Amino acid sequence: MAIGLSAKALTIVPAFDSTISNDVNAVTIENTINSAIQLYQARFTNPTTVTIQFKEISTSGLYGQSSWWYYNISYSSFRNALAQHATTANDTLALSFLPVSSTNPVTGSSVIKVKTANLHALGFSGMNSGLAGGYDGIIGLHTSQLNLSRASTISTKGDLLSTVCHEMDEVLGMSSGLDSQSTDPFPQDLFRYASTGARSFTTSGDDAYFSIDGTNLLVRCNQSSTGDYGDWWVAGSHTPRVQDASATNGKIPNPNVEFIALDVIGYNLVPVPIPVITSTTISGSQLTLSGTNGMAVGNYIVLSSTDITTSLSQWLPLATNFQNNAGPFTFVVPNAVNAANPQRYFALQIQ
Repeated sequence: MAIGLSAKALTIVPAFDSTISNDVNAVTIENTINSAIQLYQARFTNPTTVTIQFKEISTSGLYGQSSWWYYNISYSSFRNALAQHATTANDTLALSFLPVSSTNPVTGSSVIKVKTANLHALGFSGMNSGLAGGYDGIIGLHTSQLNLSRASTISTKGDLLSTVCHEMDEVLGMSSGLDSQSTDPFPQDLFRYASTGARSFTTSGDDAYFSIDGTNLLVRCNQSSTGDYGDWWVAGSHTPRVQDASATNGKIPNPNVEFIALDVIGYNLVPVPIPVITSTTISGSQLTLSGTNGMAVGNYIVLSSTDITTSLSQWLPLATNFQNNAGPFTFVVPNAVNAANPQRYFALQIQ
């Protein structure tokens, strides 16, 4: 079966500053940025357009940064908009923990800070960005410190693709009011809890988590002033994630918890597109798989079994292929065919 993109879909329009377009590696950099954009466009269906300018930076110790514009709106109007745009089980659960009231449950004020991209996704009009060029966000990337493509990586460098995702998450709406010591929260702060299940809006201690309901703690939040309080915790052993307060060199995380966060602040999250194998070609022991509905930034593992009734968890992984762009794909798998097993089945697993 296949899941096609909705006629209503999020559209992210990139503008490349001359610092990128004149870079000797401009094609690779722009292709990686476009791959990240295609991923977000495939997973969210809000019929809105977000404009982002991308440029290069050279700030020491910084892989990426973002600028964005926000408005102070009433909590009640924001919650009403969330309810009107609820499309997932995550949304339903999140709303059950957001009181219908005139004041927000985080600081008790009547105000919440919401970025322009998030506002437009929820149907608010007339609230446009005041950034230069009218962009919803401006993202700076320290490309000289990053692996520009996942096809070839250096373990001492960061990952351009996940850095782009990190900064786009912030343009789309992820952030904490704690970064500016504000008495008014950003939408993400509505889902910031201590391990006790009580909402947390403090920089003290090290007990803050992103959670939809205060019980299922999905990821630990950063509590160090050296990073953004809207980012994830990196103070000890942890699973590298896109929104980490600092990147782990050599790792290539994709957004997962981050998509849940965007989902509950107003973006309509849809399932991962299911790839469809349309043809197979055998040349000696080499197998070529072609198909449609591939997802950008997807790691596709080719699995094989001589018995189709065997549980997929027992199928043999033959090769991992990285999908740069959404849509058609072709994967070449060497040594996939064995004459001793003339009957063999293949499947694709996305990672």
